[in-house]
Amino acid sequence: QVQLVESGGDSVHSGGSLTLSCAASGYDYSDSCMAWFRQAPGKEREGVANIAGDGYTTYADSVKGRFTVSRDNAKKMLYLQMINLKPEDTAMYYCAADWRDRYCSGYYEPDYGYWGRGTQVTVSS
Repeated sequence: QVQLVESGGDSVHSGGSLTLSCAASGYDYSDSCMAWFRQAPGKEREGVANIAGDGYTTYADSVKGRFTVSRDNAKKMLYLQMINLKPEDTAMYYCAADWRDRYCSGYYEPDYGYWGRGTQVTVSS
């Protein structure tokens, strides 16, 4: 049974930091592209960062220099370190897996067959 379980969401003030975690199980984690998406109230879900099985990363322009995605293949864990948080970062954050490919090709949601239920990040000014 495939599971992706996010944790680490919280309410913080602008300029604060958080680290999100995602625990994966039930599939070949090390051979999967992993990604973080987020959805703010009233907005479409958007890709934030992804990381290939070999560790290659990409980021949305809005988070470059502030967010860092990483993975531990031995522990089947995905992380998103967020610093200098802004109110516009407020959203539900989801981790997702493209189990078909260890290399990431963007944030096309149908490519990501496995999703977690999300963890809420709220940033107040």
